Amino acid sequence: MTARFVGRVAVVTGASRGIGLAVAQRLVDEGARVVITARNQDALDAAVEQLGGPSVALAVAGRADDETHQAETIARAVEVFGRLDVLVNNTGINPVSGPVLDTDLDAARKILGVNVLGVIGWARRFRKQLDGAVGAVVNVASVAGLRPATDIGVYGVSKSAVIALTAQLAAENSPAMRVNAVAPAVVRTRFAGPLYEGREEQVAADYPLGRLGEPEDIAAAVAFLASDDAAWITGQTLVVDGGLTLSGGV
Repeated sequence: MTARFVGRVAVVTGASRGIGLAVAQRLVDEGARVVITARNQDALDAAVEQLGGPSVALAVAGRADDETHQAETIARAVEVFGRLDVLVNNTGINPVSGPVLDTDLDAARKILGVNVLGVIGWARRFRKQLDGAVGAVVNVASVAGLRPATDIGVYGVSKSAVIALTAQLAAENSPAMRVNAVAPAVVRTRFAGPLYEGREEQVAADYPLGRLGEPEDIAAAVAFLASDDAAWITGQTLVVDGGLTLSGGV
């Protein structure tokens, strides 16, 4: 393990469990202090203890698409830890499945509001607090955003938007802010459970590397893109999929 984030501070959204918590843990393990967000305060408190306690982690509960929550979280990061260097937009929702035209429009608005507009809101507030230093943003997209996705149509559309938004924000905000994304395939988390539970071996058989992803696989990629090792990379989406898309799968 390196020490690429010593002296740096990161906000990681959707970080009470799963990929978000793994990202926060990886950043802390490499020297960062982190501010984590999610809706459930109890789950966040448990995550702070797992990360090493209040000396390295701070929890701010709220809805990811709530502008007041976004502003409060950014302000608290700077107030408590003195600066903010990294933003990881991990929060994503998918409350419905099925084709796009069969999806309730209110549900579609909610998915797009959290998964896309939420990213814009967080990035806007992150950009405003940068003071000369180059900030790094990493958005968590999905391979479902790379091509039409079976049964998760609106979610896939939202992640396509995140991929396009990543490039757009990078073009508009360089050199003050680097913006990249990761696009995972199925990762063994509660969120992705409906995609593999009860048939994991069958699902994993479609992956050239022979297994589903682990949250730590995605955390390693996020940490790279957020670090100075990726200082000359912006506007890119790194596919982290165990080789799934090599055969055209999503």
